[in-house]
Amino acid sequence: MKSLGSYLLFIGNLFTRMEVFNIYVKRTIDEAVKIGINSLTLVAIVSTFIGMVSTVQTAANLVSAFIPRSVVSLVVRDMTILELAPTITSIVLAGKVGSNIAGELGTMRISEQIDALEVMGINSASYLILPKVLGAMLMFPLLVIVAGFLSLYGGYLVGTALNVVTGQEFVAGLRTEFQQYSVFMALVKSVVFAFLISTISAYQGFFTRGGALEVGQASTTAVTNSCIAVLISDYVVAQFLLTLMSNG
Repeated sequence: MKSLGSYLLFIGNLFTRMEVFNIYVKRTIDEAVKIGINSLTLVAIVSTFIGMVSTVQTAANLVSAFIPRSVVSLVVRDMTILELAPTITSIVLAGKVGSNIAGELGTMRISEQIDALEVMGINSASYLILPKVLGAMLMFPLLVIVAGFLSLYGGYLVGTALNVVTGQEFVAGLRTEFQQYSVFMALVKSVVFAFLISTISAYQGFFTRGGALEVGQASTTAVTNSCIAVLISDYVVAQFLLTLMSNG
């Protein structure tokens, strides 16, 4: 509970004694480019192969002649949009983006750069961390969209190449009973995951004490806690949005 309270106070500190708006715009754009461009290749590789594996395994389990082969892409579509694209992508990004944020801030802390900012009267938490949080919340949804598209495209390629399903059947399955609310759920999840990963990682790095060994430990702790937070929030957000949809 002490750590949770400290984390919540840390979040509140991000929005106090803020700098000029233009500074945040520039720094947020820089952080968004760093997070998005540097993570694009990794997200593309992971999502494409996840789509391929999902298609092959789904087709292998559809052994009944009474089930149309278009069901393969329908199942892959729902798995990808609702779970694989937002959750798996965010867990992968927790390892890359989260460890980078924690390591960068931890290094700044032990080298006394953060203390120097405080001496100059700058709210170092707001100045350094808020642009990272905003940049992550901007780029995670875009990366999830890319991941979802490449996952489905990878499934299409391997399905047609192995003659598991024809191109027409795959597209027909994608269109069958498609619900736009699923895309909305995926994007909401990605924003929540981005906030949790960036703030938890920043918290671990910002309060690092010691030397280089402690920076590595902070990065490891940041990734571990971020992954746990993503999985817990995945259930909470999904339950909330499904309840909202049923009541609406």
